[in-house]
Amino acid sequence: MDSFAILLAVATTILIIVNAVFLQSGSRTAPFFANPTSQARTDANRPRPLGQVLAKPARQIIPARSEDPIAELIGPSPRILAVQRVLSEFGYGQLRASGILDDTTSAAIERFEREHKLPVTGQVSDRLVSDLTAMAGRTVQ
Repeated sequence: MDSFAILLAVATTILIIVNAVFLQSGSRTAPFFANPTSQARTDANRPRPLGQVLAKPARQIIPARSEDPIAELIGPSPRILAVQRVLSEFGYGQLRASGILDDTTSAAIERFEREHKLPVTGQVSDRLVSDLTAMAGRTVQ
């Protein structure tokens, strides 16, 4: 019985090694066969003189596409940014124009909706934007 278990373990090990080395598709090599000298060195791996500090890369903000409603939930929205500016301009709170719908912005929207007899949602809607456009006298996108 023990010899059968040992034989099974050896066969499984051989199958795993054959699969890893020969049966995987693509040009990826297993890490233990990789040649570290053939890989391109990145700036992070390149030696630098003492005292030299690498600058942090600037964070790139990609604007949300207008036809993608989920993108507005992920990053700063130009529409929310414009709403924040108009609400702040007309005294509905000291809003930081960030383009992100936070608690302060929701509270300012709710206050505006109550004062203008709109359904109180605290969310940016087409009706809210059109009422803000009429009040500001300019387009609020």
